[in-house]
Amino acid sequence: MSHSLRKTPVRGVANAPSEKEDKAKSHRIYRQTLKRLIDPDLETPLPTERQLTNPWSMAKDGKMRFDPKLKKFMRK
Repeated sequence: MSHSLRKTPVRGVANAPSEKEDKAKSHRIYRQTLKRLIDPDLETPLPTERQLTNPWSMAKDGKMRFDPKLKKFMRK
């Protein structure tokens, strides 16, 4: 059986394997805030998710491209 390889040479910057918990927490905060702010009588603009949570406080600090010739990083 062959090993699966990435199609694009992009990888997370930090050592964290996943941001799953951080994203779930962020979405939970966003949904709770919207439930409190939604009022059919008011026409105020609702906040975006980025206004409520800081994406830079998550486990990874974004993504970065690397040389696809590095087979070590192309493995999933």
